[in-house]
Amino acid sequence: MTRKPSVAFQQGINGARDTLPLLVAAMPFAIVYGAMAISEGLSSWTALGMSVMVFAGASQFIAVTLLASSTALPIILLTVFVVNLRHMLYATSLMSKVVHLPQRLKIIMAFTLTDETYAVVSNRIHQLQRNPPHPAPGDHQLLHYYYLGSALAMYSNWVFFSAAGVLLGEQVPDMTSWGLDVAMIVAFVGIIVPALKNHSYWACAITAGSCAAFTFDWPNQTGLLFSALVAIIVGITLETLFKTQDSPMKTDSNSFRETQG
Repeated sequence: MTRKPSVAFQQGINGARDTLPLLVAAMPFAIVYGAMAISEGLSSWTALGMSVMVFAGASQFIAVTLLASSTALPIILLTVFVVNLRHMLYATSLMSKVVHLPQRLKIIMAFTLTDETYAVVSNRIHQLQRNPPHPAPGDHQLLHYYYLGSALAMYSNWVFFSAAGVLLGEQVPDMTSWGLDVAMIVAFVGIIVPALKNHSYWACAITAGSCAAFTFDWPNQTGLLFSALVAIIVGITLETLFKTQDSPMKTDSNSFRETQG
């Protein structure tokens, strides 16, 4: 019993550590957001408040742009909702891992769910599935601590560097043209590619990338949601196909062993 808190804490540290490449990549992205919010006429407190209370990355960029153009609030809310629909897909895939947790903890995890944390946690889940912990499944039981370590690291990082962007935006003109946000793309590639361990994963990645390239100009980033849905369908179809092909082989192998016996 005395070891459990230290093990849980270590899981949180591991989550933050594995998120480090994306933390570094998110720094310029957050700075650009803060600077952009100031350049679009938002007050410092409003710009920072969005990072504290919304914590939505790309949606904050969109919201700032729409606010600056005096777009009606219902349109802003609807647009942000559509852009964030992908998080419903993320949450659905993680549901079985958190069903046993108290509601208040689920709320915290839902608020802090990001693309980065989802990528890191999904990679961790795949690692545990390939190499189950022995003798006790402690890593599976404490996965939410790993998640929170990643999520809270991302949250602190985003808020801090958004504040830095707000301060720099007041001093340095036109920072948004520097292209600093490309670091996030590079980091995502570094996280995702090592996780592509089989044909289904590669098919999902190629499908999503191809669809995104053809739908990049769809309004309100709906192309991203469409690409994700198509990739999921392709992945599920291939996984089902491979399992169907494997089953007869296993049956034949078992029959052969029984005959030999």
